[in-house]
Amino acid sequence: MTQNTLFYAQLENRTEPVHVVLSRTELFQRIPDDWYIVITDIKDSTTSVEKGFSEIVNLIATGSIIAALNIASKHVIDVPFFFGGDGATILIPSILLPEIMEALTLHKENIQKEFDIYLKVGNVPVSHVYKNNLELKIAKASINELLTIPIVLGNGLHFAEKLIKSRDKVLDRSYEKETHLDLDGMECRWNKISPPENSNEVVSLLVNAVSESKQASIFQDILEKTDSIYGSLHNRNPISIPKLKLNFNYQKIRTELKAGKKFGVINFLKLWVMGVLGKYFYLPSPIGKKYLNELTQLSDILVIDGRINMVISGTAKQRQLLTEYLDDLEENELIIYGIHVSKTSIMSCYVRNRNEKHIHFVDGGSSGYTRAAKVLKEKRQNTQFSL
Repeated sequence: MTQNTLFYAQLENRTEPVHVVLSRTELFQRIPDDWYIVITDIKDSTTSVEKGFSEIVNLIATGSIIAALNIASKHVIDVPFFFGGDGATILIPSILLPEIMEALTLHKENIQKEFDIYLKVGNVPVSHVYKNNLELKIAKASINELLTIPIVLGNGLHFAEKLIKSRDKVLDRSYEKETHLDLDGMECRWNKISPPENSNEVVSLLVNAVSESKQASIFQDILEKTDSIYGSLHNRNPISIPKLKLNFNYQKIRTELKAGKKFGVINFLKLWVMGVLGKYFYLPSPIGKKYLNELTQLSDILVIDGRINMVISGTAKQRQLLTEYLDDLEENELIIYGIHVSKTSIMSCYVRNRNEKHIHFVDGGSSGYTRAAKVLKEKRQNTQFSL
């Protein structure tokens, strides 16, 4: 195993607030040339969302990350990943590429067969980003005691995403190994989640900086402003324990099985029994309480992948203050942003171990990220923004 393979694992984990990390660009390290950017993206996801398939769209994106993470975990390699609502981005060393691409191709084929939804899958060498004079630097930051997130500066990931969307290349399976699709740990057990007390809406927000070189300072200012309006990440988290409700009906189980495992009587009964037992597990027992407290801390509500992606709970008044600030930045041609407001959030989960390892991918209701991305795309067409 080369030094580059362990690049992400060996990055120092910063404990300062994210806006402080962004103020110190010397902390960001260039991603190795021999790494790869792996992208999955649901084609025409807006149509799927408008047909009422929001939770399936999120589950497909979550499955992309889980398929890759289960392979990386097997090799004991830590990799950064970014949930995008209707797709995912994973940065990986070259040693993992064949196996992960094969698994994601199996995921793509299964999704097409089970849901008639088309998932684009592709990869771009990091070296190709640098050849196109784009930046791709990364740091690691602790959001709280349990959750560490990658922070990326530069337009490299969005350049790769644009490439994959423009050319959906069929994977050459001549190097196919004994890979199978392992989505162990994928769960979709929770009902749509209402905002916490004293909040009445959920905002899904995407922000691009127009100038790549000014990303760090602009993102720092936006996060500081968001903190001043809404409070800390903890205070604006749309996931709260009192609002969590298990939804384990036939359709929910069927969707989860179709997305990741074979749908059959035995598997159905296994999940159904787990759901019944889960109701007792989540009652105020020491183990259940610990898991639920961890769940709120391990909710992925801030993603920085060369763009700010946030899911925020709050009030209409708070949103108005934030959008006035963002409008001003936009009028001065510093950013473009997309926003969607809903009354709930939705959550899909990766639970390797309820006592130790789990992460929860959060999106605004009705696929807030996808709808915000549509707004962003429409604005892009009227600006000089190239990525």
